[in-house]
Amino acid sequence: MVTKPEIQTFIKHCKSKLDLSNLTQSEEYGYHNLPLCIIDAVFSINALYTSTENAVKRFCNYFGVTRLREKELAPTTEQLSISEFIKLHEGLTFQEMAEKVYQNRQRTSSRSGILKSEAVYLFATVVHQFGAEYLQDVVKVMGDPFFEAEIAKIPGQSSGLSTRYFYMLVGNEDAIKPDRMVRRFVFDAAHRELNAEECQELLSAACVELAKDYPTITPRSLDHQIWLYQREAVNE
Repeated sequence: MVTKPEIQTFIKHCKSKLDLSNLTQSEEYGYHNLPLCIIDAVFSINALYTSTENAVKRFCNYFGVTRLREKELAPTTEQLSISEFIKLHEGLTFQEMAEKVYQNRQRTSSRSGILKSEAVYLFATVVHQFGAEYLQDVVKVMGDPFFEAEIAKIPGQSSGLSTRYFYMLVGNEDAIKPDRMVRRFVFDAAHRELNAEECQELLSAACVELAKDYPTITPRSLDHQIWLYQREAVNE
């Protein structure tokens, strides 16, 4: 649990380090199809984001799939469904998906990890199992503990980080991705390591206060500003 003084200290840290008057939406929050959210969520774990972005683009180019939507969700008739995504794997091994389609052979972990191409497929089968086919269907899985438990069974997904990020990608403004970028920023403010739940609590509480000056801020948008800041800090 985070304390009130920690929340206030974190808010001051955000105001001093982040450009909160210019909140931007990450491009990947505008994916045209639900399967792309899964690809991004899985490939982004423990990886440079450029490699994840490239994996999504290569998938879209290989199968002729639209990557980004207009402001509003596209009709389901114009989206690639989860069922169709699963069928695209017919005739291709996970190794071939990794090499030919994603051109990315990353594994979910260095020790006994599976190819991320396989983890994406397994993630999609769970989403399908819970009846979600399109972006309009995400309410069927959002925050469902049984869904989250099934995803956690996939090798490399037990931390729940990819699930949290999946929620962000499909449109949940309250979700954050407490990865090493966010945790490093939080540590610099709080001077202690916070777990995933504490990071979520901290950013959510901070947004309540920050919204008084920045009405459009959400945990998801704050997470993105932190990511932008940390990326620049790493590149300096």
